[in-house]
Amino acid sequence: MANASGFFSPPVPRMRRNIQPSIGIFRSGFCFSEGNFRRVVCSSGIEGAEKHVSPSESRLPKLVSKGCKLVGCGSAVPALSVSNDDLAKIVDTSDQWISVRTGIRNRRVISGKESLKNLAVQAARKALEMADFDPNDLDLILMCTSTPEDLFGAAPQVQRELGCRKTPLAYDITAACSGFVLGLVSAACHIRGGGFHNVLVIGADGISRLVDWTDRGTCILFGDAAGAVLVQACDAEEDGLLSFDLHSDGEGGRHLGVPINDNKTSDLLGSNGSVLDFPPKRSSYSCIQMNGQEVFRFAVRCVPQSIESALGKAGLVAASIDWLLLHQANQRIIDAVATRLEFPQEKVISNLANYGNTSAASIPLALDEAVRSGKVKPGHTIATAGFGAGLTWGSAIIRWG
Repeated sequence: MANASGFFSPPVPRMRRNIQPSIGIFRSGFCFSEGNFRRVVCSSGIEGAEKHVSPSESRLPKLVSKGCKLVGCGSAVPALSVSNDDLAKIVDTSDQWISVRTGIRNRRVISGKESLKNLAVQAARKALEMADFDPNDLDLILMCTSTPEDLFGAAPQVQRELGCRKTPLAYDITAACSGFVLGLVSAACHIRGGGFHNVLVIGADGISRLVDWTDRGTCILFGDAAGAVLVQACDAEEDGLLSFDLHSDGEGGRHLGVPINDNKTSDLLGSNGSVLDFPPKRSSYSCIQMNGQEVFRFAVRCVPQSIESALGKAGLVAASIDWLLLHQANQRIIDAVATRLEFPQEKVISNLANYGNTSAASIPLALDEAVRSGKVKPGHTIATAGFGAGLTWGSAIIRWG
Protein backbone atom coordinates (compact mmCIF):
# COMPACT_ATOMS: atom_id res chain seq x y z
CA MET A 1 0.00 0.00 0.00
CA ALA A 2 1.27 3.44 -0.86
CA ASN A 3 0.14 6.80 0.37
CA ALA A 4 0.99 10.44 -0.06
CA SER A 5 0.61 13.26 2.41
CA GLY A 6 -1.00 16.53 1.42
CA PHE A 7 0.50 19.97 1.54
CA PHE A 8 -1.54 22.56 3.30
CA SER A 9 -1.76 26.18 4.30
CA PRO A 10 -1.66 26.73 8.08
CA PRO A 11 -4.92 27.79 9.69
CA VAL A 12 -5.50 31.42 10.59
CA PRO A 13 -3.76 33.11 12.29
CA ARG A 14 -0.76 32.42 10.04
CA MET A 15 2.81 32.20 11.25
CA ARG A 16 5.12 35.14 10.55
CA ARG A 17 6.72 35.10 7.11
CA ASN A 18 10.23 35.64 8.51
CA ILE A 19 10.36 32.19 10.14
CA GLN A 20 12.97 30.10 8.36
CA PRO A 21 11.78 26.92 6.67
CA SER A 22 13.08 23.55 7.84
CA ILE A 23 15.25 21.36 5.61
CA GLY A 24 13.75 17.90 6.15
CA ILE A 25 12.94 15.65 3.22
CA PHE A 26 9.99 13.27 3.22
CA ARG A 27 8.96 10.26 1.12
CA SER A 28 6.30 12.27 -0.65
CA GLY A 29 8.92 14.56 -2.14
CA PHE A 30 7.64 17.59 -0.24
CA CYS A 31 9.17 19.19 2.80
CA PHE A 32 6.75 21.29 4.81
CA SER A 33 7.78 24.25 6.86
CA GLU A 34 6.36 26.84 9.18
CA GLY A 35 4.82 29.88 7.59
CA ASN A 36 3.63 30.09 4.04
CA PHE A 37 6.71 28.58 2.41
CA ARG A 38 6.81 25.16 0.80
CA ARG A 39 9.97 23.35 -0.20
CA VAL A 40 9.91 21.00 -3.17
CA VAL A 41 12.71 18.46 -3.23
CA CYS A 42 13.60 15.18 -4.84
CA SER A 43 12.11 12.17 -3.10
CA SER A 44 14.40 10.84 -0.38
CA GLY A 45 14.26 9.31 3.04
CA ILE A 46 17.51 10.86 4.29
CA GLU A 47 17.54 14.16 6.10
CA GLY A 48 19.95 16.56 4.43
CA ALA A 49 20.67 14.15 1.60
CA GLU A 50 20.90 17.00 -0.91
CA LYS A 51 24.24 18.00 0.61
CA HIS A 52 25.85 14.92 -0.91
CA VAL A 53 24.57 15.49 -4.48
CA SER A 54 26.60 17.55 -6.93
CA PRO A 55 24.95 20.51 -8.68
CA SER A 56 25.25 18.66 -11.98
CA GLU A 57 23.14 15.79 -10.62
CA SER A 58 20.37 17.70 -8.88
CA ARG A 59 18.95 21.18 -8.66
CA LEU A 60 18.69 22.90 -5.32
CA PRO A 61 15.31 22.68 -3.54
CA LYS A 62 12.99 25.44 -4.60
CA LEU A 63 11.05 27.61 -2.17
CA VAL A 64 7.53 28.33 -3.30
CA SER A 65 5.32 30.82 -1.48
CA LYS A 66 2.33 30.78 -3.79
CA GLY A 67 -0.94 28.93 -3.61
CA CYS A 68 -3.49 27.88 -6.19
CA LYS A 69 -7.19 28.57 -6.52
CA LEU A 70 -10.15 27.24 -8.50
CA VAL A 71 -11.57 30.07 -10.58
CA GLY A 72 -13.79 28.50 -13.24
CA CYS A 73 -15.71 25.31 -13.92
CA GLY A 74 -17.72 23.75 -16.72
CA SER A 75 -19.35 20.48 -17.74
CA ALA A 76 -20.91 18.69 -20.69
CA VAL A 77 -23.05 15.57 -21.05
CA PRO A 78 -24.25 13.55 -24.06
CA ALA A 79 -27.68 14.20 -25.53
CA LEU A 80 -28.99 10.65 -25.14
CA SER A 81 -30.63 10.00 -21.76
CA VAL A 82 -31.19 6.36 -20.80
CA SER A 83 -33.70 5.80 -18.01
CA ASN A 84 -34.08 2.82 -15.72
CA ASP A 85 -37.23 1.91 -17.65
CA ASP A 86 -35.16 1.88 -20.85
CA LEU A 87 -32.72 -0.56 -19.27
CA ALA A 88 -35.57 -2.76 -18.10
CA LYS A 89 -36.30 -3.43 -21.78
CA ILE A 90 -32.92 -5.06 -22.38
CA VAL A 91 -31.98 -6.58 -19.02
CA ASP A 92 -33.87 -8.14 -16.10
CA THR A 93 -34.32 -5.11 -13.87
CA SER A 94 -36.76 -2.32 -12.99
CA ASP A 95 -36.73 1.33 -12.06
CA GLN A 96 -37.49 0.49 -8.42
CA TRP A 97 -34.79 -2.19 -8.22
CA ILE A 98 -32.14 0.19 -9.54
CA SER A 99 -33.18 3.34 -7.70
CA VAL A 100 -33.46 1.63 -4.30
CA ARG A 101 -30.02 0.02 -4.58
CA THR A 102 -28.11 2.84 -6.24
CA GLY A 103 -30.12 6.08 -6.23
CA ILE A 104 -29.75 6.27 -10.02
CA ARG A 105 -32.73 6.97 -12.31
CA ASN A 106 -31.10 8.17 -15.53
CA ARG A 107 -27.72 8.27 -17.18
CA ARG A 108 -26.31 9.95 -20.30
CA VAL A 109 -24.63 7.86 -23.02
CA ILE A 110 -22.43 8.93 -25.92
CA SER A 111 -24.13 8.14 -29.22
CA GLY A 112 -24.14 9.10 -32.88
CA LYS A 113 -21.41 11.55 -33.81
CA GLU A 114 -20.67 12.54 -30.21
CA SER A 115 -17.22 11.88 -28.81
CA LEU A 116 -15.53 12.04 -25.43
CA LYS A 117 -13.01 14.51 -26.81
CA ASN A 118 -15.78 16.91 -27.84
CA LEU A 119 -17.44 16.64 -24.42
CA ALA A 120 -14.10 17.45 -22.79
CA VAL A 121 -13.62 20.45 -25.06
CA GLN A 122 -17.13 21.75 -24.31
CA ALA A 123 -16.56 21.44 -20.56
CA ALA A 124 -13.17 23.12 -20.86
CA ARG A 125 -14.54 26.06 -22.84
CA LYS A 126 -17.28 26.64 -20.28
CA ALA A 127 -14.72 26.67 -17.46
CA LEU A 128 -12.55 29.16 -19.35
CA GLU A 129 -15.57 31.35 -20.13
CA MET A 130 -16.61 31.43 -16.48
CA ALA A 131 -13.11 32.58 -15.55
CA ASP A 132 -13.01 35.00 -18.51
CA PHE A 133 -9.76 33.36 -19.53
CA ASP A 134 -8.00 33.04 -22.89
CA PRO A 135 -6.98 29.42 -23.69
CA ASN A 136 -3.75 30.77 -25.21
CA ASP A 137 -2.60 31.64 -21.69
CA LEU A 138 -2.82 28.04 -20.45
CA ASP A 139 0.42 26.48 -19.24
CA LEU A 140 -0.85 22.93 -18.82
CA ILE A 141 -3.85 20.72 -19.62
CA LEU A 142 -4.45 17.61 -17.53
CA MET A 143 -6.97 15.18 -19.04
CA CYS A 144 -8.14 12.78 -16.35
CA THR A 145 -9.66 9.83 -18.22
CA SER A 146 -9.45 6.06 -18.44
CA THR A 147 -11.42 5.87 -21.69
CA PRO A 148 -9.60 7.98 -24.30
CA GLU A 149 -10.58 7.49 -27.92
CA ASP A 150 -6.88 7.20 -28.68
CA LEU A 151 -4.99 4.85 -26.37
CA PHE A 152 -1.96 7.14 -26.58
CA GLY A 153 -3.91 9.92 -24.89
CA ALA A 154 -6.58 12.57 -25.39
CA ALA A 155 -5.07 15.68 -23.81
CA PRO A 156 -3.08 16.85 -26.86
CA GLN A 157 -6.21 16.57 -29.02
CA VAL A 158 -8.16 18.68 -26.50
CA GLN A 159 -5.33 21.22 -26.57
CA ARG A 160 -5.61 21.39 -30.36
CA GLU A 161 -9.40 21.78 -30.33
CA LEU A 162 -9.17 24.61 -27.82
CA GLY A 163 -6.92 26.42 -30.27
CA CYS A 164 -3.99 26.88 -27.89
CA ARG A 165 -1.44 28.57 -30.15
CA LYS A 166 1.36 28.35 -27.57
CA THR A 167 1.01 24.53 -27.44
CA PRO A 168 1.08 24.13 -23.64
CA LEU A 169 2.00 20.79 -22.14
CA ALA A 170 -0.96 18.39 -22.19
CA TYR A 171 -1.09 14.84 -20.89
CA ASP A 172 -3.49 12.22 -19.56
CA ILE A 173 -3.95 10.91 -16.02
CA THR A 174 -5.40 7.40 -15.92
CA ALA A 175 -6.97 6.65 -12.55
CA ALA A 176 -10.67 6.13 -13.36
CA CYS A 177 -12.93 7.39 -10.58
CA SER A 178 -10.02 8.83 -8.56
CA GLY A 179 -8.64 10.65 -11.57
CA PHE A 180 -10.04 14.12 -10.98
CA VAL A 181 -8.76 14.38 -7.39
CA LEU A 182 -5.34 13.25 -8.61
CA GLY A 183 -5.59 15.86 -11.36
CA LEU A 184 -6.24 18.63 -8.84
CA VAL A 185 -3.28 17.59 -6.72
CA SER A 186 -1.08 17.32 -9.82
CA ALA A 187 -2.13 20.82 -10.89
CA ALA A 188 -1.16 22.16 -7.48
CA CYS A 189 2.21 20.40 -7.67
CA HIS A 190 2.93 21.96 -11.05
CA ILE A 191 1.95 25.40 -9.79
CA ARG A 192 3.74 25.28 -6.45
CA GLY A 193 6.82 23.42 -7.53
CA GLY A 194 7.10 23.94 -11.28
CA GLY A 195 6.33 27.59 -11.84
CA PHE A 196 3.11 26.96 -13.81
CA HIS A 197 0.41 29.61 -13.55
CA ASN A 198 -2.74 28.37 -15.31
CA VAL A 199 -3.68 24.70 -15.33
CA LEU A 200 -6.84 23.26 -16.87
CA VAL A 201 -7.96 20.03 -15.17
CA ILE A 202 -10.52 17.97 -17.08
CA GLY A 203 -12.30 14.85 -15.84
CA ALA A 204 -13.98 12.94 -18.67
CA ASP A 205 -14.98 9.33 -19.22
CA GLY A 206 -17.08 7.37 -21.69
CA ILE A 207 -17.59 4.32 -19.51
CA SER A 208 -20.61 3.18 -21.54
CA ARG A 209 -18.21 1.79 -24.14
CA LEU A 210 -16.79 -0.63 -21.57
CA VAL A 211 -20.09 -1.79 -20.12
CA ASP A 212 -21.63 -5.21 -20.70
CA TRP A 213 -25.22 -4.12 -21.31
CA THR A 214 -26.48 -7.64 -20.49
CA ASP A 215 -24.97 -7.53 -16.98
CA ARG A 216 -27.43 -5.81 -14.67
CA GLY A 217 -24.80 -5.66 -11.93
CA THR A 218 -22.80 -3.07 -13.87
CA CYS A 219 -24.85 -1.67 -16.77
CA ILE A 220 -27.23 0.12 -14.41
CA LEU A 221 -24.44 2.15 -12.82
CA PHE A 222 -22.50 4.02 -15.46
CA GLY A 223 -22.89 7.05 -17.68
CA ASP A 224 -20.72 9.39 -19.74
CA ALA A 225 -19.80 13.03 -19.07
CA ALA A 226 -17.03 15.61 -18.82
CA GLY A 227 -16.24 18.31 -16.29
CA ALA A 228 -13.41 20.82 -15.99
CA VAL A 229 -11.91 23.40 -13.65
CA LEU A 230 -9.33 26.11 -14.17
CA VAL A 231 -6.68 26.21 -11.44
CA GLN A 232 -4.59 29.38 -11.17
CA ALA A 233 -1.54 30.41 -9.19
CA CYS A 234 -2.27 32.92 -6.44
CA ASP A 235 -0.82 34.40 -3.28
CA ALA A 236 -0.51 31.96 -0.41
CA GLU A 237 -3.22 33.80 1.53
CA GLU A 238 -5.74 32.96 -1.22
CA ASP A 239 -4.80 29.27 -1.39
CA GLY A 240 -7.73 27.12 -2.49
CA LEU A 241 -6.24 23.63 -2.06
CA LEU A 242 -5.87 23.37 1.69
CA SER A 243 -4.77 19.74 1.96
CA PHE A 244 -4.97 16.33 0.35
CA ASP A 245 -4.64 12.64 1.19
CA LEU A 246 -3.95 10.01 -1.50
CA HIS A 247 -3.68 6.21 -1.43
CA SER A 248 -3.48 3.15 -3.62
CA ASP A 249 -3.67 -0.58 -2.92
CA GLY A 250 -3.10 -2.99 -5.78
CA GLU A 251 -4.36 -5.90 -3.67
CA GLY A 252 -7.89 -4.60 -4.25
CA GLY A 253 -7.49 -4.27 -8.00
CA ARG A 254 -9.09 -7.66 -8.57
CA HIS A 255 -12.42 -6.25 -7.38
CA LEU A 256 -12.72 -3.55 -10.06
CA GLY A 257 -11.03 -3.31 -13.42
CA VAL A 258 -11.05 -3.69 -17.19
CA PRO A 259 -8.36 -6.30 -17.89
CA ILE A 260 -6.99 -7.03 -21.32
CA ASN A 261 -8.17 -10.21 -23.03
CA ASP A 262 -5.35 -12.65 -23.60
CA ASN A 263 -5.96 -13.88 -27.14
CA LYS A 264 -3.17 -16.38 -27.58
CA THR A 265 -2.18 -17.50 -31.03
CA SER A 266 -3.17 -21.06 -31.91
CA ASP A 267 -1.13 -21.30 -35.10
CA LEU A 268 1.79 -23.68 -35.19
CA LEU A 269 4.84 -21.80 -36.40
CA GLY A 270 8.14 -23.37 -37.31
CA SER A 271 9.07 -26.71 -38.82
CA ASN A 272 9.35 -28.54 -35.49
CA GLY A 273 5.67 -28.05 -34.71
CA SER A 274 6.24 -25.99 -31.54
CA VAL A 275 3.95 -23.13 -30.53
CA LEU A 276 6.02 -19.96 -30.57
CA ASP A 277 3.28 -17.51 -29.46
CA PHE A 278 4.58 -15.06 -32.02
CA PRO A 279 3.39 -12.96 -33.64
CA PRO A 280 0.63 -12.47 -31.07
CA LYS A 281 -2.95 -11.86 -32.07
CA ARG A 282 -4.49 -8.46 -31.48
CA SER A 283 -5.60 -7.97 -27.91
CA SER A 284 -8.73 -6.19 -26.73
CA TYR A 285 -10.07 -5.01 -23.40
CA SER A 286 -12.85 -6.80 -21.58
CA CYS A 287 -15.95 -5.12 -20.20
CA ILE A 288 -15.95 -3.69 -16.69
CA GLN A 289 -15.56 -6.40 -14.08
CA MET A 290 -16.65 -5.45 -10.59
CA ASN A 291 -17.33 -7.10 -7.26
CA GLY A 292 -19.92 -4.63 -6.06
CA GLN A 293 -20.03 -5.76 -2.43
CA GLU A 294 -16.26 -5.52 -2.01
CA VAL A 295 -16.11 -2.11 -3.66
CA PHE A 296 -18.88 -0.89 -1.38
CA ARG A 297 -17.05 -2.12 1.74
CA PHE A 298 -13.81 -0.54 0.54
CA ALA A 299 -15.44 2.84 -0.10
CA VAL A 300 -17.37 3.18 3.16
CA ARG A 301 -14.26 2.15 5.12
CA CYS A 302 -11.48 4.05 3.37
CA VAL A 303 -13.11 7.25 2.14
CA PRO A 304 -14.10 8.62 5.58
CA GLN A 305 -10.60 7.85 6.87
CA SER A 306 -9.04 9.74 3.99
CA ILE A 307 -11.29 12.77 4.44
CA GLU A 308 -10.60 12.83 8.17
CA SER A 309 -6.86 12.72 7.43
CA ALA A 310 -7.13 15.59 4.95
CA LEU A 311 -9.18 17.63 7.41
CA GLY A 312 -6.54 17.08 10.07
CA LYS A 313 -3.75 18.25 7.76
CA ALA A 314 -5.75 21.39 6.98
CA GLY A 315 -6.38 22.04 10.67
CA LEU A 316 -10.14 21.80 10.13
CA VAL A 317 -13.03 19.75 11.46
CA ALA A 318 -16.01 18.39 9.54
CA ALA A 319 -18.34 20.93 11.13
CA SER A 320 -16.38 23.78 9.53
CA ILE A 321 -16.85 22.41 5.98
CA ASP A 322 -19.61 23.88 3.84
CA TRP A 323 -20.08 20.95 1.46
CA LEU A 324 -19.26 17.27 1.10
CA LEU A 325 -18.74 16.28 -2.54
CA LEU A 326 -17.91 12.63 -3.17
CA HIS A 327 -17.38 10.71 -6.37
CA GLN A 328 -20.91 9.89 -7.53
CA ALA A 329 -20.76 6.08 -7.50
CA ASN A 330 -23.73 4.96 -5.43
CA GLN A 331 -26.11 6.93 -3.20
CA ARG A 332 -25.77 4.37 -0.44
CA ILE A 333 -22.00 4.95 -0.40
CA ILE A 334 -22.51 8.72 -0.31
CA ASP A 335 -25.01 8.41 2.56
CA ALA A 336 -22.81 6.00 4.54
CA VAL A 337 -19.75 8.26 4.29
CA ALA A 338 -21.79 11.35 5.21
CA THR A 339 -23.23 9.55 8.23
CA ARG A 340 -19.83 8.46 9.48
CA LEU A 341 -18.44 11.98 9.12
CA GLU A 342 -21.63 13.44 10.65
CA PHE A 343 -22.39 15.61 7.62
CA PRO A 344 -26.07 16.59 7.47
CA GLN A 345 -27.78 15.68 4.21
CA GLU A 346 -28.37 19.33 3.33
CA LYS A 347 -24.57 19.78 3.10
CA VAL A 348 -24.05 16.82 0.74
CA ILE A 349 -23.84 17.50 -3.01
CA SER A 350 -25.32 14.73 -5.16
CA ASN A 351 -26.50 14.60 -8.76
CA LEU A 352 -26.14 10.83 -9.12
CA ALA A 353 -29.83 10.31 -9.87
CA ASN A 354 -29.56 12.14 -13.19
CA TYR A 355 -26.20 10.92 -14.48
CA GLY A 356 -25.11 7.74 -12.75
CA ASN A 357 -21.43 7.01 -12.18
CA THR A 358 -19.47 9.11 -14.70
CA SER A 359 -16.07 8.08 -13.32
CA ALA A 360 -13.48 10.90 -13.50
CA ALA A 361 -16.18 13.35 -14.60
CA SER A 362 -18.46 12.91 -11.61
CA ILE A 363 -16.87 15.38 -9.18
CA PRO A 364 -16.37 18.30 -11.61
CA LEU A 365 -19.81 17.68 -13.14
CA ALA A 366 -21.50 17.91 -9.73
CA LEU A 367 -19.34 20.87 -8.73
CA ASP A 368 -20.24 22.77 -11.90
CA GLU A 369 -23.96 22.26 -11.35
CA ALA A 370 -23.67 23.33 -7.71
CA VAL A 371 -21.73 26.48 -8.62
CA ARG A 372 -24.02 27.51 -11.46
CA SER A 373 -27.13 26.93 -9.37
CA GLY A 374 -25.77 29.23 -6.65
CA LYS A 375 -25.45 26.45 -4.07
CA VAL A 376 -21.65 26.69 -3.89
CA LYS A 377 -20.47 30.28 -3.48
CA PRO A 378 -17.03 31.90 -3.53
CA GLY A 379 -15.23 31.18 -0.27
CA HIS A 380 -17.11 27.98 0.47
CA THR A 381 -14.97 25.08 1.64
CA ILE A 382 -15.56 21.62 0.15
CA ALA A 383 -14.38 18.20 1.27
CA THR A 384 -14.15 16.05 -1.86
CA ALA A 385 -13.04 12.47 -2.45
CA GLY A 386 -12.60 10.11 -5.38
CA PHE A 387 -12.31 6.34 -5.16
CA GLY A 388 -12.31 3.37 -7.46
CA ALA A 389 -10.24 1.27 -9.81
CA GLY A 390 -6.70 0.41 -8.90
CA LEU A 391 -7.76 0.41 -6.13
CA THR A 392 -7.07 4.08 -5.63
CA TRP A 393 -8.69 6.67 -3.41
CA GLY A 394 -7.98 10.16 -2.23
CA SER A 395 -9.49 13.30 -0.81
CA ALA A 396 -8.86 17.02 -0.96
CA ILE A 397 -10.06 20.00 1.01
CA ILE A 398 -10.67 22.83 -1.42
CA ARG A 399 -12.01 26.38 -1.32
CA TRP A 400 -14.05 27.56 -4.27
CA GLY A 401 -13.20 30.87 -5.90
